[in-house]
Amino acid sequence: MLKTDVQGSLGAIRNALERLNNTEVRINIIRESAGDINESDVLLASASDAVVIGFNTKLDPGAQRAVDASGVDVRLYDVIYKLTDDIAAALQGMLAPKLIEQVEGHAEVRMVIKAGKAGNVAGSYVTDGRIVRAGSYRLMRGGKVIEEGRIESLKRFKDDVREVATGFECGIGLSGSPEIEEGDVIECFQMVSEQPA
Repeated sequence: MLKTDVQGSLGAIRNALERLNNTEVRINIIRESAGDINESDVLLASASDAVVIGFNTKLDPGAQRAVDASGVDVRLYDVIYKLTDDIAAALQGMLAPKLIEQVEGHAEVRMVIKAGKAGNVAGSYVTDGRIVRAGSYRLMRGGKVIEEGRIESLKRFKDDVREVATGFECGIGLSGSPEIEEGDVIECFQMVSEQPA
């Protein structure tokens, strides 16, 4: 819902708001007009689950009562760039975060330990970064990915640990019971959300 002081401002603000649209989030102006924000504007916004944006305008007394009763979000501005910055920030919060891969570290398999029904455990040395229990892994041999999955267990000596840092040895249990060989490299990674810019 867009209300401005004069008719000439409507087109400029509508164009500025339409430039904020993207493939994931779109601004839909359900009504636009010049003049003060009135009670019917607030009631329409309430029924449509919309925000009322006012530029160089104000709420009339009936509109203020309707806002108090309905809780409709009314935003008043007197500078266009403040209006567009605020709406852009609101849209940014509606975008789904992008997932990016973050490599945590690498471990070299130095020994394969037979663990019966639990499958094999990779007796490993962390060469860089850290290995994180419940992180994702890639088992690599000769630079090629052999298997991917989750790190199911992580031990230092006989103790369960959450992570193991560079320069330490550990036992790594991998989901999927892949065929592990000495010299394999286990790359630990996690998918983290990156808020869109």
